[in-house]
Amino acid sequence: MELSKSSGISLKKGSKISLLKDDGGKLEYLRVGVNWGAIQGKALFGLINHQVNVDLDASISAFDREMNEIYTVYYNELVSPDGAVTHTGDDLVGDAGEDDGLDNETIQIHLNEVQPDVDQIFLYLNSYKKQDFATIPFAEVRMYTKNDVLATFNMASNPDYAGYVSMIMGRLYKIEGNWKFEALGEPIQSKDIEGTITYLQIKFG
Repeated sequence: MELSKSSGISLKKGSKISLLKDDGGKLEYLRVGVNWGAIQGKALFGLINHQVNVDLDASISAFDREMNEIYTVYYNELVSPDGAVTHTGDDLVGDAGEDDGLDNETIQIHLNEVQPDVDQIFLYLNSYKKQDFATIPFAEVRMYTKNDVLATFNMASNPDYAGYVSMIMGRLYKIEGNWKFEALGEPIQSKDIEGTITYLQIKFG
C-alpha cells in the first residue's frame, strides 16, 4: 500500500505500509505523535469532578540485524547518538477534558540520517504509573511527514488492551534499503522500557 500525502490512512493491527512518496522516492522524514487523555472521575459520592493525570511514555529503540540495542530515545534521553531521532519531551498529564487534537509527545525520525547499522526501529508506549490502558479515555498514534498526516492508529478503543500497561505500536524496518512501517498494536506484559526492550529482543531476535 503506498501512502498519499493528501489523506491519512486508518491503520489496523498488523497493517504494513510502504513509506514511499507519491513520486516513488524514498521518504526521508517521519514524525510520530501520540495523543491521549487524562482520566476524568467523580469523588465524594459523585458530587465533585476530579482528574487523574495519565503519564504515558512514547519511546523508540533501534536495533541492528542481530537485535542488539544500538540506542533508545525516551523521556530521559531525547536525542539519539546519530542525531537522527529527537523526542519533544515528557508529558506527565495528558489532555484535560476533551481531546485537544494535539500530540502530547512527538518523536521525529530523519530516516536518511539513521546510522547504517540500524536495521529496525520499534515505537512503543509504557504507562509510567502502571495505569491500565482500558481506563484511558482515548489514545492515538499519528504518523506525519512534515505537516501532512499520513496515517493514524487508534489504540485505547480496542478492548484487547484491557489489563495492560505497555504496548508495541509499530516498527520501522529496512527492505533492500527502503524503510517500511508495520503497525503492530500489540499489548505486552512488560511494565517499563527496560522490560519492553528485553521483550523485543526475544520476540524479534
